[in-house]
Amino acid sequence: MAVQVYIVYYSMYGHVETLAEEIKKGADSVDGVEAKLWQVPETLADEVLGKMRAPPKSDVPIITPNELSEADGFVFGFPTRFGMMAAQFKAFLDATGGLWKTQQLAGKPAGIFYSTSSQGGGQETTALTAITQLVHHGMLFVPIGYTFGAGMFEMEELKGGSPYGSGTYAGDGSRQPTKLELEQAFHQGKYIASITKKLKEAA
Repeated sequence: MAVQVYIVYYSMYGHVETLAEEIKKGADSVDGVEAKLWQVPETLADEVLGKMRAPPKSDVPIITPNELSEADGFVFGFPTRFGMMAAQFKAFLDATGGLWKTQQLAGKPAGIFYSTSSQGGGQETTALTAITQLVHHGMLFVPIGYTFGAGMFEMEELKGGSPYGSGTYAGDGSRQPTKLELEQAFHQGKYIASITKKLKEAA
């Protein structure tokens, strides 16, 4: 049976979703791994989203908390709100109490990716503050560290991401993930999928 890696995310304007798609490609490139994209439920009314000029959601399926137990590993993605994960993703995690009670996610590896509007918007704090969610579930946080190589030291162009995970800058919404940011996302997917596979095979 294939190793299951779930890429679970919330994306309002599409930046996080674009990274998620690239992370999936990276995870799928590992033999014996099957990656799947999932969105968490939206908590805002359509009227509010319309006023925020948010585009319609894609057809990626909506995940329920209990479905998390089916995965062997995860990559969680979200935009930042004041240096922390968006409330939509936090609301989803708040609904995982049943999984926490039975520790069904304990020992499973998980990575984090994100989008911020600016360089000071929380590229590291968003991931750092999200780790608490993994800790209470007993999950194993898998940062990318500096495994992306030279791309981690890029100084000539603006690049999102950090040792915590891949990332991008949305700016006013018009900026899209760059080639380098997408390459980092692909690397993250491949890296976490490889670790997930090793852990499952060793179990």
